[in-house]
Amino acid sequence: MTNESSIALGMGFRCGFLGLLHMDVVLQRVEQEYGQVVIATPPTVTYHVAMKDGTNRWIANPADYPPSEYIDQTTEPMIHAKIVAPNDYFGSIVTLCMDSRGVQTNHETLEGNRMRLSFTFPLSEIITDFYDNLKRISSGYASLDYEEAGYEPTDVVKVKILLNGEEVDSLSSIVHRSRATHHGRALVKRLRKIIDRQMFVVAIQASIGNDVVARETISAMRKDVTAKCYGGDITRRRKLLDKQKEGKKRMKQMGCVELSQEGFLKLMKNTNEEDD
Repeated sequence: MTNESSIALGMGFRCGFLGLLHMDVVLQRVEQEYGQVVIATPPTVTYHVAMKDGTNRWIANPADYPPSEYIDQTTEPMIHAKIVAPNDYFGSIVTLCMDSRGVQTNHETLEGNRMRLSFTFPLSEIITDFYDNLKRISSGYASLDYEEAGYEPTDVVKVKILLNGEEVDSLSSIVHRSRATHHGRALVKRLRKIIDRQMFVVAIQASIGNDVVARETISAMRKDVTAKCYGGDITRRRKLLDKQKEGKKRMKQMGCVELSQEGFLKLMKNTNEEDD
């Protein structure tokens, strides 16, 4: 566990867990035994970035990932994984592994109508919900064992999330370029469902570099300010509506969009919604 600082969330800690279930248990105990409400952000891995000026950096926080024009090469942590499962689930397991950028290295037949599949994965692809998905598609029969396999070059980019034009560093992520646009669009759609409506319009954007790749808008809650305006005084009605419009404009400039702990957990767990 190490100290961590976030522009959006303030001071905190970077912690290691054995999976989402382990994390959930720890968070529940902290809340129940100490009365502290903890916000857990999506997990990340540490990238090694070789800069064009000859320096080297270790990046664990997506907010610290430098612009691509300053990067010479980025390498990411890899793992060797072995999956043991009944032969009946071969097709669905291989599909899951390929979708997670896995490279198959071996296939063994075991006793009892079972198999052992060996894959090499980027660590970033399995730290969130890979194990849960593996259990789901194998009806709980598959097991996973893995070990570190060093670092390999990769082509990743930083996907930034902006709420009303302000970057939220805790929602930013480092994603492989081949799926960065899809990831940004899916994340924006999920945030659209999670963030509550405000008294002002909330613009949710995903950007890669200077390019906005996705946008969703949450409309403002509407209050009928003309309800008590009787008669046909159009001028009076227009003044009230203009005043409301100016008020919402000020609220948008000063407003703070909040995302609850439940919202962060949904972002981590509901990755299947990306394909909806």
